[in-house]
Amino acid sequence: MLQKTYQKYKPYYKENLHLALPIVGSQLGHTLVQIADSVIVGHFTDTEQLAAVSLVNSIFILILVIGLGISYGLTPLIAQESGRLRRKDCGKLLANSLLINLVIGLLLYFSVRLGVFAILDHLDQTASVVLYAKPYLNLLSLSIIPLLIFQTFRQFAEGLGFTKQAMFISVWGNVINIILGVILVRGMFGIKPMGVSGVGVSSLVDRILMASTMCIYVLHSNHFKRYLLGFKFRFVNKLRLLKIIKIGAPVALQYTFEISAFSGAALLIGTIGDVEQAAHQIAISLAAMTYMIASGVASAATIKTGNNFGKRSFLDLRRSAIGSYHIILVFMCFTALAFVIFNRQLPYIISSDVEVVDIAAHLLIIAGFFQLFDGTQVIGLGVLRGLGDVNIPTLITFFAYWVVGIPIGYLLGFHFHLGVNGIWYGLTFGLLTASILLFFRFQNKTKSLSIIDSSRPH
Repeated sequence: MLQKTYQKYKPYYKENLHLALPIVGSQLGHTLVQIADSVIVGHFTDTEQLAAVSLVNSIFILILVIGLGISYGLTPLIAQESGRLRRKDCGKLLANSLLINLVIGLLLYFSVRLGVFAILDHLDQTASVVLYAKPYLNLLSLSIIPLLIFQTFRQFAEGLGFTKQAMFISVWGNVINIILGVILVRGMFGIKPMGVSGVGVSSLVDRILMASTMCIYVLHSNHFKRYLLGFKFRFVNKLRLLKIIKIGAPVALQYTFEISAFSGAALLIGTIGDVEQAAHQIAISLAAMTYMIASGVASAATIKTGNNFGKRSFLDLRRSAIGSYHIILVFMCFTALAFVIFNRQLPYIISSDVEVVDIAAHLLIIAGFFQLFDGTQVIGLGVLRGLGDVNIPTLITFFAYWVVGIPIGYLLGFHFHLGVNGIWYGLTFGLLTASILLFFRFQNKTKSLSIIDSSRPH
């Protein structure tokens, strides 16, 4: 049975992995910036500053996913137009997406400066943690502008199947981020120690360099010349802007509902104590790495789904999507085992505080259980995004995380006195709900398409 299934989907496994692995490298880049910040601050400062990183990341991740979500609206449209061989339209979409992302980046930055800073003192967090958090948050928020410029050109290239270049840029960007972060936090080569603000500066510099490099690559590469004939701002118009936003805005909401649940959990945990908050930051950073790998596979699924949808190859579309589900199930089984087996060793990557590590070790066991649900729900979202089906999945994510996940977490954490573990149990229930409902949605949409495909004369 397994051998027969493998032979049936083998070509799709190869295609998906070939496309997905470079995207995984790029996706990990976003997470590794935050993880690198946590590692550097955790080892070279103190628990209060690590808690500040946790507080800022729990807020900034919401800003980040809104921007990233809207930028993802370009990928399925590029993939579909490429499948239809409408190359000039790809360039037109790029021009419209660049304008959208520049405006969104500026709006997000000023929303932090004028909004979030005003309420930061009223979140019932430790005063010293808030003091460290403010300058770090300001620097990260400013970095969203170059990051979205990078994302615009990255999504364009990946939608056309060119995925390796963004990965290489992300890898080198992270190397620069880590080296510069250590120098600034510790105060090396005559530079005064900057503490947690140092990693904020290094993240900003890293993202400016990444945006510049990706832009130069796309605009000067021979691969894209025939697609860039439409890359002129005179092709910016209301219809194309709305076309991108109609996919990007719901995708941004999907990410926002999920990530805000984890951010809300971080704020709830912060009311328990800064040690618990630091432990949450360690566990969520490690879990975020596996999530971003799954997200990379999901992005590849979006591209393949969009291509097949554009070509009206519906049977290939469904089999490719199922192949992505298989890949992520196998991968998440391994990561689940790693979290459970090495739950006491992994936290030391980020912190050496024994009390913090002990709590984080318990959270990693819970993270091991929700790995499969986390992986399959993001694949479901990726496939449906490739079809242009974004509205119902958005409602599903809201229900799963804010009607199921957070209320159960609050109930278990505070009313049943399970503390930080109870809050994480609630998040697990939210991921389970999203995984099941999105799989049913995927089945419904792709089965009907494959029936249409099999009934056509070949």
